Amino acid sequence: MVAQIDKELLLRRPWKVPGRLFSYAFIEGRPLTTKGRWINGLVFALYRLAQVIPAPKRRGQVVFIVGTGRSGTTILGKLFSIHREVVFLNEPKALWHFAYPREDLIGSYSEGQATVVVEPQQDSQLIANKVSRVYRWAQFWGGARCVVDKYPELVFRDRFVFDLFPDAKFIAMLRNGVDTCCSIDKWSAKNGLSKNGETHDWWGRDDRKWRLLVDELVPLHPDLCPYISQIRQFTDHRDRAAVEWILAMRAAVSVTRSQPESVHIVRYEDLCNQPSKTLSRLLEFCGLKSDYTFFRYAESKLSRVSYYPGVALDPIIVVPFRETMVELGYRESCDRVQPRIEHDEEVLFPASRDEYARSTGS
Repeated sequence: MVAQIDKELLLRRPWKVPGRLFSYAFIEGRPLTTKGRWINGLVFALYRLAQVIPAPKRRGQVVFIVGTGRSGTTILGKLFSIHREVVFLNEPKALWHFAYPREDLIGSYSEGQATVVVEPQQDSQLIANKVSRVYRWAQFWGGARCVVDKYPELVFRDRFVFDLFPDAKFIAMLRNGVDTCCSIDKWSAKNGLSKNGETHDWWGRDDRKWRLLVDELVPLHPDLCPYISQIRQFTDHRDRAAVEWILAMRAAVSVTRSQPESVHIVRYEDLCNQPSKTLSRLLEFCGLKSDYTFFRYAESKLSRVSYYPGVALDPIIVVPFRETMVELGYRESCDRVQPRIEHDEEVLFPASRDEYARSTGS
């Protein structure tokens, strides 16, 4: 399925296909774990061309889908791709790297320095113009007035993004942490690879993304910071995914509180189980018109949520993980999170973070 284009999209709204293909081929770029990365040279050349040849269309509304990967961000973007007013960009991280080179967490386009948190920049207008000029070409080819840019990690860069696009909207996707971690673990097993002596997987080029997440974000959380040396040594995808989920979900809650008029929370479970109700509210938030084809397409693509049996995590992150689950309204799933038992030693589940600290003498 190229560019998330399926038979139903072709049948229901074929005129949306050229814009989606244009975005896939010439705007989104190819990240580290994908094939066809030879096209990235052409993609960056077209970015430069877009800076000198203005698109015959003014920039419209920009909506960002943020959160953490494997939380429903892709399926939501796929649904938006059929809406008559929208052009969807599926993680155009190459474009963001072109506009601001230090943002490449994965290492897909550069081996230079990168950072998770990006603060507003002195040359923010220049950065905004670089991105906007490419967005306008996406709008033109997509016949759209709204760009939906799915880039989950922008949840950590809200101040930077709102400085560039003050009228932007954030859709913060939430998903049960157990299912998110299991999904990331499954993705990593399927898509991770070794190339030229390097490991390329969910955590970037030789763990680049993982190191940045731990070094920059873990110290900001009092319940994680005391264990940073142990967390830094995590190698199990489930443990790492749990840390990323905690960090991303807390960031989503924080930006929702700081920008309540500009952020709308969507739970993956609500999207799947109550699509029409959830999407109606979402369209209203984004200022988009109701679209019969959009709703029918969503009903055909979404099914009721199926749950993973559970996840076993390193004991030091079980309590922060469960407490974040409770804060997000997933209390009923806390029993599916258990401390992992290693070396045949029994690990008792602590009732609270304080109890865990007492039991370990930390």
